[in-house]
Amino acid sequence: MAHDLQENLEVVGAGDDYGFEFNDDAGGDRYQTSGAGSQTHMDKQMDDTSALEYREGKDMQGIPWERLNYTRDQYRQLRLRQYKNYESLPRQRDGLQKECQRVERRDSFYDFQSNTRHVKPTIVHFQLRNLLWATSKHDVYVMQNYSVMHWSSLLGRGKEVLNVAGQVAPSQTVRGARPLSRVQISTMAVKDNLVVAGGFHGEFICKHVDQPGVAFCTNLTGSKKSITNAVEIYESPNGGSTRVMAANNDCVVRTFDTEKFSLLAQFSFPWSVNNMSVSPDGKLLAVLGDGSDCIMADSQSGKEIASLRGHQDYSFASAWHPDGRVVATGNQDRTCRLWDVRNLSEAFAVMEGRIGAIRGLKFSPDGRFLAASEPADFVRVYDVAAGYARAQEIDLFGEIAGVSFSPDDGAEALFVGVADRTYGSLLEFRRRRRHGYLDCL
Repeated sequence: MAHDLQENLEVVGAGDDYGFEFNDDAGGDRYQTSGAGSQTHMDKQMDDTSALEYREGKDMQGIPWERLNYTRDQYRQLRLRQYKNYESLPRQRDGLQKECQRVERRDSFYDFQSNTRHVKPTIVHFQLRNLLWATSKHDVYVMQNYSVMHWSSLLGRGKEVLNVAGQVAPSQTVRGARPLSRVQISTMAVKDNLVVAGGFHGEFICKHVDQPGVAFCTNLTGSKKSITNAVEIYESPNGGSTRVMAANNDCVVRTFDTEKFSLLAQFSFPWSVNNMSVSPDGKLLAVLGDGSDCIMADSQSGKEIASLRGHQDYSFASAWHPDGRVVATGNQDRTCRLWDVRNLSEAFAVMEGRIGAIRGLKFSPDGRFLAASEPADFVRVYDVAAGYARAQEIDLFGEIAGVSFSPDDGAEALFVGVADRTYGSLLEFRRRRRHGYLDCL
């Protein structure tokens, strides 16, 4: 069960109310949205961290280890010993480690750039971590309580772009639209000018960033017992029109257009659908859910093409390489598997996490890297050209709300959202270049 580690990390000497709120992944639906007024004394005193301060010795997250009763290394070892990965299908996994390839974790593809607490990502459901999206190397969107916030690292300020704490009404009068109220955002996606959010009780919301109000909103199932687990914005294979897809606990994947938000298709699967992703050409659909096998389907008909076998628990993350030949899947068995669409009989590579499930996966737009995030503490950035055998390991503390590369060709920025009452923040990393003079840009 999730536990508050605040008692483990006490300030040495001082009487200030410094504490930690790190919680592990095994706590079920611990994260419920709440008001933004729970700022602590610690939160008010801690400032942001710059790249220069980090190079001069300041902790990346601003954690004052010199005032705590553990060093950073000691606390890391404690976390590695105590963290319990959540499993839906408890079973012996003795042979799993033998499948996993050896990965050299000492590379540095991205350098720490900044950490800000002006935005504090939050999590509604402990298994759903697609709550952060970058739209440029300076712009990122995160879920914070009942809002979607936009943060500009260039301007150093944020603003609210969507508030769902009260009544939410669609601005377009279209079939199926209905008002919503007090939505707990469970998942989200942002692309270009469109924000799409799913809710803890089956809600589905679409908003254009440059327009007031909400373009479309509805409840996908009419029931408050079905969570919207994933949403996807993609281009259709014919004509290049933008479409939106939503996966739900009612075992159905639904597709909408983005003009009138008409329901174009709905496909049923044998289990609750936790995640889905569409191939870059819009033709294939990877579907993951409450089963150990994943499904590859035709995106337009929903017809199953192949079953992806190898995982040993439920899957919650997937991502396509930009060339459309490789899809990655992340599972609660603590592995990421890579599949070649030309031969889906078995995964061609298996990588193991450090402490928990693989809950977030993102390929960089140039196809050079794959970022895999665990529920807490670790993000790995794999080198695709090295056969995923080399990686940079980003070591932090706290629950990870999401990861996102900037969409530019060079994937110049990598953002990581940390959800924590005290140290909740947005971390930014910048692509390391060969020429030192570029560091000043």
